[in-house]
Order: sequence, then structure tokens, then C-alpha cells
Amino acid sequence: MQSMNGDPPFHPQPAGSNGGNGEPAIEAAEPSTGKAQRVFLVVVDESEEMHSALRFACRRAQHTRGRVALLYVIEPVEFQHWIGVGRVMEEEARLDAERKLQTLAAEVFAQTGTMPAVHIREGQRAEQLIELLGEEPSISLLVLATAEEGNDPGPLVTYLMKTIGQNKFRIPVTLVPGHLTEDEIDALS
Repeated sequence: MQSMNGDPPFHPQPAGSNGGNGEPAIEAAEPSTGKAQRVFLVVVDESEEMHSALRFACRRAQHTRGRVALLYVIEPVEFQHWIGVGRVMEEEARLDAERKLQTLAAEVFAQTGTMPAVHIREGQRAEQLIELLGEEPSISLLVLATAEEGNDPGPLVTYLMKTIGQNKFRIPVTLVPGHLTEDEIDALS
């Protein structure tokens, strides 16, 4: 579960575990013991509907004694004019990713009582998702949400629907309608 740049794997810890500053800390993953858990993967982005997918995954994990995994992909920085500026932008993007994942990990912990597995990768979102699914046999379900408005389900859902047969997915994909309320998601999950 290493990132593309060779960083060691990590999992956020619940709030307060880092000396009381209120933010989850990050530490190395511990190997799991016993029966394999079902792992529900959610791709993290800035969309509103991502929260619907996260809620559904948390509820399914809670009901099946499974676990949630989060994938955050840092897309390449287009600014190449000055190398130093590009590196600063990449570092800021990584820090933003870690902050976002800490917040979401605390949310997952509050909903499930367990910390999620966390994956940070660099590259194109769809490509990194396909690679992760090929590398992590513990992932048993991909949970995505469709966009709330219009007929466009969102770029990742559109990509997967066009290529799902070509990639020979080994796991099911659950699409959660992005317009559902938390109560409606809870009733379904």
C-alpha cells in the first residue's frame, strides 16, 4: 500500500491520538489478523456526491464488520514553467490530500468505529484506481456515487462504464445515487 513516490503505507488514527491537537495522526498500518474483512473502497474527490458513497460504504462496513478504504489521487501539476514552483505546488497538493484524508478518516471512524485504509497516489484518477484494484486483493467492493444534477454521472463513473469490460474487474461496483439523503442511504445499506 505504498504511494507512487515510495512513501511508506499509513493509516490515520482517531482524533486525539496524536497528543490532543484534535486532528488524527498518521502512522504505519498494522497487519490484520484472523478472517479477511470485506473492504469497501471510496474514491475521494471534491464532489458533493462523494459523501453519499462514503456514507454507503461506512454503513455497509458497519453492518458486515468490514472496513472502508479511501483512495485519494493527486493529479499531475500542469505548471512546468519553473521547476521549483512546480515542486512547491506538488508538496501543497500532498499536504491538502493528507488533511482531507485525516478529516474523512475521522468521519469514517465516527461512523464505523474503525479506521480506514488510506491510499494516496499520484497520476490520473481512473488509471490509479485500476492499478490499486489490481494490487490490493483485499478490496471487495468499489463504491461510487453518481452526480446529483443532469444526465452526466460524473467523469470516473463514465470512464468505468466505458472500460469495465476491458479491465476485467474482479470486484463489483456499487453506484449510489448522489441525490439520496443520509436516511435514504441508511435504509438501503
